Amino acid sequence: MTDRNDSALIVLLNMVGVAVSYGLLGISLWLSTEVPLATKGFWAMGILLLTLSLINVVKYRFDARSSEDRIRKIEEVRNEKMLEEALRDEV
Repeated sequence: MTDRNDSALIVLLNMVGVAVSYGLLGISLWLSTEVPLATKGFWAMGILLLTLSLINVVKYRFDARSSEDRIRKIEEVRNEKMLEEALRDEV
């Protein structure tokens, strides 16, 4: 149960960090007067697309790890079942 609470706290801290980073970035883009509006828009699009790409990478890594864990659990159950059958055959 403490692992779940710790994970929730870590996720919350990361989300706050991302929100603060976006806020500060927005303020810096808004206040920079020497940069043209088109360049600001280009930077903003690049940052948003980079964020989407990072979310996808993390999701696919999580899915791959979940799949590996599922396969490992299936193999463990299969091995246990084979051991039980082998022990029953010996007796």
